Amino acid sequence: MSERGSLLLDRRRFLSVTAACLATPAWGGEQRASGDGPGNSPRATSGDTHEPDWADRLTVTVGPKGADLTGADDKVIQAGADYVARLGGGTVRVLPGTFRLRNSVYLAARVRLAGSGLDSVLIKEPSVTTKLRADSDWYDQEITLEDARGFKVGDGICLRAKNPHHGGATVLKRTLVARSGDRFKLDRPLRENLWLAGTPTASSLFPLVSGDNVSDLVIEDLALDGNRSENENLDGNYSGCIFLQDCNRITIRRVTARNQNGDGISWQICHDVSVEDSHSHDHAGLGMHPGSGSQRPVIRNNKIERCDIGLFFCWGVRFGLAERNVIDACRGSGVSIGHRDTDNVVRDNTIRSSGKVGVLFRDEGRVFGGHRNRIEGNRIVDSGADDGVGVDVRGETENVTIIRNDVRETRGPSRRVGIRVGPKTHGITLTENHIEGCAEPVVGASG
Repeated sequence: MSERGSLLLDRRRFLSVTAACLATPAWGGEQRASGDGPGNSPRATSGDTHEPDWADRLTVTVGPKGADLTGADDKVIQAGADYVARLGGGTVRVLPGTFRLRNSVYLAARVRLAGSGLDSVLIKEPSVTTKLRADSDWYDQEITLEDARGFKVGDGICLRAKNPHHGGATVLKRTLVARSGDRFKLDRPLRENLWLAGTPTASSLFPLVSGDNVSDLVIEDLALDGNRSENENLDGNYSGCIFLQDCNRITIRRVTARNQNGDGISWQICHDVSVEDSHSHDHAGLGMHPGSGSQRPVIRNNKIERCDIGLFFCWGVRFGLAERNVIDACRGSGVSIGHRDTDNVVRDNTIRSSGKVGVLFRDEGRVFGGHRNRIEGNRIVDSGADDGVGVDVRGETENVTIIRNDVRETRGPSRRVGIRVGPKTHGITLTENHIEGCAEPVVGASG
């Protein structure tokens, strides 16, 4: 079988197995001893996640007025989330209003956070930063601030320092839970040394919505505003309008993430994340960031605009699908694929006006290359400056299929290239691509 045929078959097998898993009832098609089975309603049984389709599920409303819980800040949304989580899960309905956040909203398993579309706005308060005034050891659970003005009990903070042992960066996220003057207790121990020699600082920085080591979340119909002009930068390995770490089975839909001094939507070591029908725009960092080790992300029908990079596949992102997205006017590349990002499909997207490259395969060396990916049926328009490239396959990347893409340049050919294939790449298949308006349609491909 040809390489192309093998890749298509593998992809079809992956999708068919996934669909079968989603469609198959928990009982695997066999009759239960209780008499429940296909076509019958199961009973709620202790420890069994397969439940009846209840007509009425637990819902609590939060909002400035007329809600079960009344308020317009992070505390009222957190209270709703904690309430439904304590009872095994449910919906927190965010009513129309503007909610000003001094800390992240932390979600637990089986919580659905649902707003009223663009009428439900979560916006981050302006950040403040100060140095630490005293050394703190790894076992401490308190810090002393040089200037505590602007900090309150309940605030989410980010602690940053130069590690005193190896010189790298230390970054910790905590919440202030008690105070005496400039001394603050933290919700958790430091577990890192924050010594004055490393110039430690505390900043009121945090994601707007967080999930850590949880599963089965739904986040939908919200507007999340990072208030970029009044906040310091915190990169997408720690923050975003939405930031998820070590999570499973996450659904994000119809969310607007905007104006973050960092990433829009970032998930790290999270599996089976679906982001659909959402709008991520005007961030200092990445529009959408499927992060290190994330398996099987689905990124579909979204709009990503005016970010540093539109869609960034981080390290070891595999078996992902990005389709029918519009990625527009990102300053670097529209789509970036690199370190051990393998077996992904980027299909039927519109990628316009990228600052440097439309689709970039980063140079990560042969061992860590972005191998066995498929770029299919995309419309890649006006990429880069005078020397821009529509699709740029760098390094020792192997076994990539680039098929049926429309790569166009409307500003004049200049020194622009449609598809460029690096000299150390191997097994790059170009098939049925339409390229027009470039000085050189294809550079570097053999055959």
